[in-house]
Amino acid sequence: MKKTQLILALDLETFEEARVLIDELADSVEIFKVGSQMFTAHGPFITRYLQSRGKKVFLDLKFHDIPNTVASAVKSAVGLSVSPNGDTGFAPLYMMTVHTVGGKEMLEAAVQAAQAQAKALGVTRPLIVGVTVLTSTAKEANLEALVLERARLAKAAGLDGVVASVEEAALIRRELGKDFLIVTPGIRPADASLNDQKRVATPQAAIQQGSNFLVVGRPILQAPSPRTAALKILEEMKR
Repeated sequence: MKKTQLILALDLETFEEARVLIDELADSVEIFKVGSQMFTAHGPFITRYLQSRGKKVFLDLKFHDIPNTVASAVKSAVGLSVSPNGDTGFAPLYMMTVHTVGGKEMLEAAVQAAQAQAKALGVTRPLIVGVTVLTSTAKEANLEALVLERARLAKAAGLDGVVASVEEAALIRRELGKDFLIVTPGIRPADASLNDQKRVATPQAAIQQGSNFLVVGRPILQAPSPRTAALKILEEMKR
């Protein structure tokens, strides 16, 4: 398995907050997650700003609708890989999410739309990962079976991987192989608050369970020194 990578969840209110943070973490964080909050407020501007800085963008909008609508949304997302100014240092969109609840036909439509649009634009197709069950969901008796069922559906539809908590990561890795990507949110250093997350883990535990990407937000965003917090997590990941 490739080296596990850190993704910073850019869950902030203003672009100025984001700009300051991106500057502070420029030499330590390579991948930034743009979710509903930032994209709703700033749209493609925030993704293109990150891409112009050479950063990888994880567009986490969890597309879930009828197949045709999701295919159109994915096509538009792939279009974000093209610099509006012809900037040669512009990084293509790295990864995006769809929700596995949408079903196999919707997931297949997303993959096909991404492949076709990437080919048409001459860009690398972004990775597509399927959301299984949100980490804010409390653990239930059949949760692991449900997550595995949705992960299998994602793989059958041609997705690159899934978003899943550390509690299901080892099961997914064992059942679906070493090349299927696992993105794990709810990462908290041992001394951090859980906030509204229910199924959380330390970076070390997530890596041991087979996660490829660790998504961290508030433990870095709310730290007195975000850079120090990020470096501490990266050091723990190396160990």
